[in-house]
Amino acid sequence: MKKTMISMLALAAASPALAQADQDQTNPGDAILVTASRSGDAVRADQIGASVTVLDAEALDRRQTRRVSDILRDVPGVAVNSIAGQGQVRIRGAEGNQVLVLIDGIEAADPYVGEFDFSTLLADPAARIEVLRGQQSSLYGSDAIGGVINYITLSGAEAPGLSARAEGGSFGTYNGNARAAGASDTFDYAVSGSFYHSDGTPNARGGARNLGSESVTGTAKLNWMPSPNLKLSAVGRYSQLDADSNNSELNPASPRFGTIVDSPGVRFNNRAFYGLVSAELTALDGRWTNALSAQFADTTRKGYNQAGLDSGDKGQRYKASFVSSFRFGTGSVVHRITGAVDLERESFRNITPSPFAFQGKRDTDNLGLVGQYELTVADRLSLGGSVRHDDNNRFGDPTTWRVQGSYRLPTDTRIRAAYGTGVKNPGYFELYGYSDGRYIGNPNLKPEKSEGWEAGIEQSFGEGRATIGATYFDSTLKDEIYTTYPAPIFVATPGNRTTDSRQHGVEIFVSARPIPQLRLDATYTYLDAEENGAEEVRRPKHLGSFNATVLSKDERFAGTLTVRYNGRMTDITFTDPTYASSPVVSLQEFVLVNFNADYKISDKVSLFGRVENLFDERYEEVFSFATQGRGAFGGVRVAF
Repeated sequence: MKKTMISMLALAAASPALAQADQDQTNPGDAILVTASRSGDAVRADQIGASVTVLDAEALDRRQTRRVSDILRDVPGVAVNSIAGQGQVRIRGAEGNQVLVLIDGIEAADPYVGEFDFSTLLADPAARIEVLRGQQSSLYGSDAIGGVINYITLSGAEAPGLSARAEGGSFGTYNGNARAAGASDTFDYAVSGSFYHSDGTPNARGGARNLGSESVTGTAKLNWMPSPNLKLSAVGRYSQLDADSNNSELNPASPRFGTIVDSPGVRFNNRAFYGLVSAELTALDGRWTNALSAQFADTTRKGYNQAGLDSGDKGQRYKASFVSSFRFGTGSVVHRITGAVDLERESFRNITPSPFAFQGKRDTDNLGLVGQYELTVADRLSLGGSVRHDDNNRFGDPTTWRVQGSYRLPTDTRIRAAYGTGVKNPGYFELYGYSDGRYIGNPNLKPEKSEGWEAGIEQSFGEGRATIGATYFDSTLKDEIYTTYPAPIFVATPGNRTTDSRQHGVEIFVSARPIPQLRLDATYTYLDAEENGAEEVRRPKHLGSFNATVLSKDERFAGTLTVRYNGRMTDITFTDPTYASSPVVSLQEFVLVNFNADYKISDKVSLFGRVENLFDERYEEVFSFATQGRGAFGGVRVAF
């Protein structure tokens, strides 16, 4: 099945403001995004032909979000798989490594595996999330087949003040964060840090070993305007995750072969540094902007057993971009033309202490040229198109493109559509990875290519107090990378499929705020994803969520009920000792119910609490990985 490399690694190592609406807004279309345009301009959601979701700072706070992957379960078209040491997010049936992840505009995927591990992303005290679905390679290049997730920490101008939070609860959990931010006429800053510790629970069926973890993140964000037309910015971020993990049973004589078992001494460490500096110059009364930026990502992953270092890898990404955008028009007609140049180098190195593993350093260089045109007419019609050509020293030179449009009728009915293409380059592990007796990389892999379209309709009622929308999407993936087991040794190695893979489905959302003290949000996704005629693993056909927030009249008390449904899905087992076959099993559907409450003692001090998995649901998101039961947590928050 598709990309079982990630599954093998796991086995071997082992709301309220739903987007189409921003919770601070009465009208869902008032939500804004910066991810949908390379110009850097904020674009209203109802002027974008693509499917978008915005989760704002209030949504994360009301939901008492501690790990970002949790709240992503409430986004239409998004499926989440979380196990100890790994968090995968898929959009519209695409693989986790086909989703581009940005943190404050910085490409955050681990260059070695070509994917971002969401288990490393703690929620900051003040942040927002933009999710852009559909093929976006014409803007961002490789990795954006399924879409883009942009996690953005708020600036000192957007959220000034001092705040701190302390929390404790079940499973030996304690965590907290602190933030200091401020702004003047020409300068703003925001510095924050988060910490999370848990003694954990067993993740092996019938296991007794609790898997503990500790996470630390720190972020600094600075903006300075030395003159009215010049803005200088800098972002720095550090994250580290230390956690226990379990391996799969490798004894062919054991009836539990291929399943996760207690593995004393097995643990891992993930560490990452991110940085970005930029300068933006405006001219012609703000109609022409030019921005120059440089960013880097440096990641290191290490796995340990009782004897010491067992596996590891390092990856670096260095990227420089120049973006020039010009706006013109008269009256209600506005044109925007944007050009961008992206120069990127990715470096990778395997540090696994094995004489059979290739431990040399490899580099991939890429030059991307982007052109984008956007038109808005009277806040009702918007049209756009983008094209990108990549010059890559390893994988050839693809050209990707996208067109989209949106129109709002006088009846407050909005219709929209988009068509686009995408590309995903193979990761270093797929090319050169090695796991003794279990996996061999393939340096002859070709990039995966995708094309797809979507069409949607939205209807607003009561001057925007309620909105309902539906979207149909259809995508085709070519040259899909999958895992083969060639005779006579049947050791896993990746290859490109000669057949196409299809993903199509429907996304539905409802968002309503009938009175200021009540907010209701619901989503439903139907997905049909097939690879070579078979159902893709870890893609539930049915996903849904419901969120209700109730506030007291004086808004001192708030309670939020969250219900998340994950339908039946398949997974691959690796329970054949010869590796000649990969049995597929069905994982049962499950429903997770959370309840959160918050009470303001004063304008500066709040008490809060929540219960996760209220009905103690027992379920598996990945074959043989047990999950956490019911837990209760509470704490205090202060803000000045």
